[in-house]
Amino acid sequence: MEKVVRSAEWRMKGSASGRRRRWMVLLFVLLAIVFALMQSKWVARWMYPLYYYDDIRAEAGRYDLDPLLVAAVVRVESSFVEDRVSKVGAVGLMQLMPDTAQWIVQQPGAPRVSPDALKDPKTSLAMGTWYLSYLVHRFQGNSVAAVAAYNAGPNRVERWLKEGQWDGTLDQADRIPVGETRHFVQRVFFTFDRYKEIYL
Repeated sequence: MEKVVRSAEWRMKGSASGRRRRWMVLLFVLLAIVFALMQSKWVARWMYPLYYYDDIRAEAGRYDLDPLLVAAVVRVESSFVEDRVSKVGAVGLMQLMPDTAQWIVQQPGAPRVSPDALKDPKTSLAMGTWYLSYLVHRFQGNSVAAVAAYNAGPNRVERWLKEGQWDGTLDQADRIPVGETRHFVQRVFFTFDRYKEIYL
């Protein structure tokens, strides 16, 4: 009788061990499939789509900006939702504040569009891309500082740089004093890198 009990226990242990091994193999296969899909450009494009890209490319070309950087700003700002309005009142694809839009249209070389039409994708892209270009020039070609200024305002970023709180590089972005701006910069350049991997 004792031999029968031991034999049954051994079979139960063996079957549990076999089930565990089958589950491990299945888990490994599923992880391999997920990894392969993550490397697929089709899945990557689904996760990081580019909307309004012809308009983005046209505006970026007008101001000598990388269109994928502009697209990264749009994705982080509005997720390509053209009529988005933030809690603080920023409007449209590129989330411009109405006061900033009013200032933009008064500047030499700025697009001649209505600042009241920020929910229109073409208007938002024209104004936002011009403003990003203005900031890149203001920060002597430093696109990282320009992106930070797009979020926090140029005067504040100039103060951080002048006071040594941040050196204006992506490597030191974790030293940006304002959390929202720090995360904005990191997310924009992460997205920019992903777009370059996927679309170039």
